[in-house]
Amino acid sequence: MTVTRAVPLGCGHHLPERIVENAEFAKTLETSDEWIKTRSGIERRHFAAPNEKTSDLAIPAAQRALAAAGIEASDLDAIVLATATPDETFPATATRVQHALGMTNGFAFDVQAVCAGFIYAVGMANSLIQSGQAKTVMVIGAETFSRILDWTDRSTCVLFGDGAGALILSAEPGAGTLADRGVMSVKLHSDGAHHDLLYVDGGPSSTGRAGCVRMQGQRVFQHAVNKLAQVAHEAMDSVGATADDIDWMVPHQANSRIIESTARKTGLSMQKVVMTVHNHGNTSAASIPLALSETVQAGRIRQGDLLLMEAIGGGLAWGAALMRW
Repeated sequence: MTVTRAVPLGCGHHLPERIVENAEFAKTLETSDEWIKTRSGIERRHFAAPNEKTSDLAIPAAQRALAAAGIEASDLDAIVLATATPDETFPATATRVQHALGMTNGFAFDVQAVCAGFIYAVGMANSLIQSGQAKTVMVIGAETFSRILDWTDRSTCVLFGDGAGALILSAEPGAGTLADRGVMSVKLHSDGAHHDLLYVDGGPSSTGRAGCVRMQGQRVFQHAVNKLAQVAHEAMDSVGATADDIDWMVPHQANSRIIESTARKTGLSMQKVVMTVHNHGNTSAASIPLALSETVQAGRIRQGDLLLMEAIGGGLAWGAALMRW
């Protein structure tokens, strides 16, 4: 049986120049490098310059993904950009990227599922490709989370960073088996009953201002581990895969303890887990494509490897995607 698969062609990433070590927070907050590392695994993160927007991070990541894929912007049919920190309320930040790349055909739009945004965007791209609406789609996760942090709240402001990552998917025929390259399954969930666990206290129709991140960290941790392990198994079960088939788990880089606990519940050794949270912090929708691109660039992820990607964010929204590189 021949099926259409969304096959990865290449990826790229970009980080702002400014690197902020944990010690910098100790100058203004009751915290320390050790306190932050012990609770999150984070050692440093990148912050955008005052004049840098989310699109300014997304564009170079997109350009590097095109170069890695060996294609031109004119070969793209669509751009799906996941972000919770768009340049403007409208239009979509994706259209800024589209224009900067010189892409005059096709369409571009944003997806908002916070930290789960990249998984949602992969799901949208996969659906576009399988339906025949598009042949080649660029998926981007990009954030300037430093714009919505409360610098007096040590429980949140030390956790987040800025960055962008991009992945290009293109339609190719597959045999309909687990040996195929490309996206195998995407499983998405949300539950608005948990809104108050992780949200931003602002918005154009509520307060008329951007607002800041508010989080009940311990409760988010508990939900994260259980929901991520469940959706990981759901994605694997849907195509008859097991933990033994997974070559790499590329998780949302929120917290090292969440990543380790999720890997354990999923049945994966930490030797199979990509971990970049120590250098990037939590970059929300950008964290998975950032981690993916760095690991591919380092030659650790190779063609034929089966990847499990999973994330959870405000909403609560969560999901997992299984893809063979």
